Amino acid sequence: MTQIQVEQYSSLLAEKVERIQQQFTSFGIPSLQVFESEPEHFRLRAEFKIWHDGDRCFHAMFERGSNNQPIEITDFPIASKAITDLMPKLLSAINENQTLKHRLFQVEYLNTLSGDMLVTMIYHRQLDEEWINAATALKEALGINIIGRAKKMKLLLDKDHVIEEINVDGLQLKYKQIEGGFTQPNGKMNINMLTWARACVEGSKAFDLLELYCGNGNFSIAMADKFRRVFATEISKTSVYAALDNKQMNGLENVNFARVSAEEFTGHMNGVKKRRRLKDMQLEDANFGTVLVDPPRSGLDQDSCEMISHYPNIVYISCNPDTLEENLKTLTKTHTIERFALFDQFPYTHHVECGVYLVLKEK
Repeated sequence: MTQIQVEQYSSLLAEKVERIQQQFTSFGIPSLQVFESEPEHFRLRAEFKIWHDGDRCFHAMFERGSNNQPIEITDFPIASKAITDLMPKLLSAINENQTLKHRLFQVEYLNTLSGDMLVTMIYHRQLDEEWINAATALKEALGINIIGRAKKMKLLLDKDHVIEEINVDGLQLKYKQIEGGFTQPNGKMNINMLTWARACVEGSKAFDLLELYCGNGNFSIAMADKFRRVFATEISKTSVYAALDNKQMNGLENVNFARVSAEEFTGHMNGVKKRRRLKDMQLEDANFGTVLVDPPRSGLDQDSCEMISHYPNIVYISCNPDTLEENLKTLTKTHTIERFALFDQFPYTHHVECGVYLVLKEK
């Protein structure tokens, strides 16, 4: 595991910028917009194995390919300040309580910019009333939410989520982020991404937005005021439930969510196989001016890529430049790249998040 060197952040980011510019030079991309991260305390999620050494246990990580040579983690500067402050306090309390410590093998932290904190403690044993009492006392002492997990067991002491509250372009937005569900780990970079996407679609109020891979509604909620209506799809049941709660929390009436995959939506729109979950969304009345996609690392399948190429404007958020490059080979046949952004979501790693805004070519 590589030690974080904060003083190297600028040079590491410069290497990423150079790599992306070189990789996409054949597309004639416009000037690259670069959004740099804070060099420390940017990550709102962290998980650690718990290693037991005699009567003591500690947070541990391992070199790739090794699971029996733990590296004790006493400082984790990429995590939020709230997580780094909590880690030694939580560990001290666990080490002082045999019930909390016994067969604990992993701890996961989920934090928000607005200060909510959820800790999941995962065990190689079934949890009982004694554990509930000890964990409840720990929850009250530290002012956090706790979940206990074991094989086929999930114990909530209060709730299974945190509530994020952020300001985007003057809008106060709330998001439910469920334990185990996907959320953007770099909270401030997520605000940059939302702000950038909103700027791309300025002047779209008379049109509708289609979003594929919407997750918990991260973009849908933030983009809703820019469009007449928003139609968003996501395959994860947990994420769709969170998205529906987020719609309600933000008082939105013009956003609709459907639990279907991008491939299923494409098949529905192409008439290959109609999906019951989409029949009530009145898609035939939609006037889609923009499609937004935020696919997994595998990118868009070819059918979905060709399907979205029929829309006037495309906002493509990518977590994998290689699959983005492949998809752009299709999309640039019909569209021109108007904006290209690099979001340094994961400092000190090879990973790069990109944003591309494409506009339909004039015939």
